[in-house]
Amino acid sequence: MTAVLVLEDGRVFHGIPYGAEGETFGEMVFNTGMTGYQETLTDPSYHRQIVAMTAPHIGNTGVNDEDPESSRVWVSGYVVREPARVSSNWRANRSLDDYLREQGVVGIAIAGTRALTRHLRERGAMRAGVFSGTALAPVEELLERVRRSPAMEGADLAEAVSTAEPYVVPAIGAKRFTVAAVDLGIKAMTPHRMAERGCEVHVLPASSTAEDILAVNPDGVFFSNGPGDPATADGPVEALRGVLDSGTPFFGICFGNQIFGRALGLGTYKLRYGHRGVNQPVQDRRTGKVEISAHNHGFAVQAPLEGSFDTPYGPAEVSHVNLNDDCVEGLRLLDRPAFSVQYHPEAAAGPHDSAGLFDDFCALMESAGGRVSVTTGAEAVRGHGAGEEPGADTEGSKGA
Repeated sequence: MTAVLVLEDGRVFHGIPYGAEGETFGEMVFNTGMTGYQETLTDPSYHRQIVAMTAPHIGNTGVNDEDPESSRVWVSGYVVREPARVSSNWRANRSLDDYLREQGVVGIAIAGTRALTRHLRERGAMRAGVFSGTALAPVEELLERVRRSPAMEGADLAEAVSTAEPYVVPAIGAKRFTVAAVDLGIKAMTPHRMAERGCEVHVLPASSTAEDILAVNPDGVFFSNGPGDPATADGPVEALRGVLDSGTPFFGICFGNQIFGRALGLGTYKLRYGHRGVNQPVQDRRTGKVEISAHNHGFAVQAPLEGSFDTPYGPAEVSHVNLNDDCVEGLRLLDRPAFSVQYHPEAAAGPHDSAGLFDDFCALMESAGGRVSVTTGAEAVRGHGAGEEPGADTEGSKGA
């Protein structure tokens, strides 16, 4: 039995079906992580993307019920080199192949994942389709179907993956803070990391307004990761501007970083092939410290890398940069309690180097004292983090 991967530019890869059979379309991207395939599959940021894994063996540890980052698989399609023939892990309760079939995820195993990755690095991420079973047809016809599928640029996808109703993740142990977290595609580990630090997290839909967010009476506001083009996210941008106007401490990651950039008046752009994996070197420009970090993004913020720049909320600066390509990896306001990063400090899956950012957020809320003036919050931002190491790492066992 055969399967075919067809790229928008006409490149074709032949293989065998893996997971469900049929057809699927999405943006073709690659993930360089050697572990964490279950977290990758269930990350809502991968909505409408076909993900190729660069690690040669996938599925070795099977699938369990503890590691999913959401209630379902979000990737549109899956490409691997050599699927595991046998799952071997004491936590596994089914194989990855069976899991993909259950979730209806059309996949393909090909010998040329290295060639595919090199092609995407040279040509850029592009639309693609995976076809098997009754969906197979002459390549010319399949290519036409791919080119009719929607592109990622201009895609407004956050509400498609967001929670429909608010819910609460209680603090673990004594409650210290109330956090309003806007779900733009949030991963389950993110509110868990905050809950570990005494935060009661109110997870809100992506459509929430500033009034909805502030009605929680939060000590801090968080904007999550998520899929799609940040240039389309006008609603979340307007909501965040209301939060910034209120002086409430803010922390954003990934898509939340891009929303923060737009709220500050910055532009965004599409990366050639994006950053997806658990091995990206990021430098904190305040301390010079380099952390290895987890990423999943295809868009980035345009901002001056040197010095501060003016925004409607006072001066801001780029706080972190990617050492591979100088991509903006973090922003912070200098006179208000607000910061963001482009990567994933929740580390599911991934390294734990950046977990201290959650401690920074808690310190910001503690310094602000809840409902405080912008002046007090600004003093908290200037007083915390400069030249200091991140807070104690309270990592749990789930993730990497």
